[in-house]
Amino acid sequence: MTSPGFTTRPELTGSFGMVASTHYLASAVGMSMLETGGTAIDAAVAAGFTLQVVEPHLNGPGGDMTLLFAAADALPRVLAGQGAAPAAATVRAMLDRGLSLVPGAGVAAAAVPAATVAWLTLLRDHGTRTVEDVLAPAIHYASTGFPVLPAIRRTIGTVATLFEESWSGSAAQYLREGAPPPVGAMLTNEQQAQTYRRMLEAAAGKSREAAIDAAIDCWTTGFVAEALDAFCRTEQADGSGGRYSGLLTADDLAALQVPYEDAVSVGFEGWTVAKAGPWSQGPVLLQQLRLVDGLGLGAGACPPGGADWIHLITEAAKLAFADRDAWYGDSAPGDPAATPLTTLLSEDYSAQRRALISAQASRELRPGSPDGRVARLPDWERARGGPGNAGAAAGTGGDPTVSRTGENRGDTCHVSVVDSFGTMVAGTPSGGWLQSSPLIPALGFPLGTRLQMTTLEPDLPTTLTPGRRPRSTLSPSLAAHRDGRRLAFGTPGGDQQDQWQVGFLLNHVLGGMNLQEAIDAPAFHSTHFPSSFHPREAFPGQIVIEDRVGEDVLQDLESRGHDVVRSGPWSLGRMSAVSRSADGRVLRAAANPRGMQGYAAGR
Repeated sequence: MTSPGFTTRPELTGSFGMVASTHYLASAVGMSMLETGGTAIDAAVAAGFTLQVVEPHLNGPGGDMTLLFAAADALPRVLAGQGAAPAAATVRAMLDRGLSLVPGAGVAAAAVPAATVAWLTLLRDHGTRTVEDVLAPAIHYASTGFPVLPAIRRTIGTVATLFEESWSGSAAQYLREGAPPPVGAMLTNEQQAQTYRRMLEAAAGKSREAAIDAAIDCWTTGFVAEALDAFCRTEQADGSGGRYSGLLTADDLAALQVPYEDAVSVGFEGWTVAKAGPWSQGPVLLQQLRLVDGLGLGAGACPPGGADWIHLITEAAKLAFADRDAWYGDSAPGDPAATPLTTLLSEDYSAQRRALISAQASRELRPGSPDGRVARLPDWERARGGPGNAGAAAGTGGDPTVSRTGENRGDTCHVSVVDSFGTMVAGTPSGGWLQSSPLIPALGFPLGTRLQMTTLEPDLPTTLTPGRRPRSTLSPSLAAHRDGRRLAFGTPGGDQQDQWQVGFLLNHVLGGMNLQEAIDAPAFHSTHFPSSFHPREAFPGQIVIEDRVGEDVLQDLESRGHDVVRSGPWSLGRMSAVSRSADGRVLRAAANPRGMQGYAAGR
């Protein structure tokens, strides 16, 4: 097993500012904002727009974004950049198309795209730079080119046939004589650059705030809304043999809301950990912390990376995610069916659930009964066998983050920032992947497919409902220690996000590892519960784990009943993290080395 003190690179330490992200160009852009007088907010926004260009297989302008931020010593706030289901997106509309599951690809699965409006809203309300400042790097890379990394080429390769046969706009942008561009080539997206330029044209000559509002208007009532409306009225292939028009309209864009919300939090070992609410999967991390508290993980007899450590954390994750699947969803205040979050996070409920953890791996999906309510889970097996569900083409459906064998495919980005004033940001943009929906030629990017996280069964927390947000897997984190220390962190990974983050946090808090050590330590996750992504498969008892934990650990886990899938030694997790010391004078950062593109920058 790799030594807990091993790192692939140093933990960065400084006092001016730190940026850590899933792509080195985004980290460099964010740092450039800090160097020229911008704040952590400005840096995060500029990095976010850069990620829309340089990681088109992981996010895009037509996707979504969840973000937490906090000024020095202030309570964290959530910016909910998750768009709702369009007004026409009803269960009946899907059933009438012969579907038993919301497709994993194509325009019919699009929620209202909120990422770009969310970044601009944050800039307007809490930043200092202009819309031109934060868009300039994205325009530069879209126009002059950005490097084709192995993951980009691999992703394009999985959908090259679909592009050639059905998605001509995507083919024109991403194929070269029918093949993906080679690794190392410089890829441009001039139409996406032109979309950004048109936003700047609308903003020209206005004050900072008015200019940002004008750019937002391009999306909600202007040329972007018009182009999206027109494109969704045409039938497009979904990659599985179906052809559907979209349900999104210009009216849905005009009604888009990107609200600020209070964070949800629990205490753990002197830390207060903050997440987005149960319209996301964020509270599942908090439930895991509640469950592992009291299991003795901090004792010397249960070292990080050992079989006991991995077993207990995995069994806690199974219980927490079962509750997520039964109880989490978007709801209006006062709704009697709302997520019983207070109970789910309570000590008494957690103690009852913790008692279910035994020495052997569970193979059951066991949601609890908070407040005496009876859990009801979606019947995904029946839905998968229903009419109109032929499955998705390779590369377009399912969870694109990590395959069953642990192959890292990626579906999301992350950026964490801290500045010298103590402001911290953790943002996770996703959706609008090049492989998930056809590129819109007039705009240079595709729509997202977040509606695939809803169910067509009635009366469930995640039932497809117009105006209701699909439950998102996007789940950044902030944490504050009672002594004044602060953390901002997050990762791509779909259902794995709040498993990999728990591992990172426990490595740091209980294992005593610094940020880079905690990221570099062997990662693992459970695929025991149904995936949030089409076709919603589950593998009871399965754990995917980096094989460098050692054969003795792997065999020990198998002896406890875990179905162990040995992943490559550096294949799981894409964490990024920044921190601030108790006195605020020392800033630190670290980023994931897996895939050789995530980096931290700072001084």
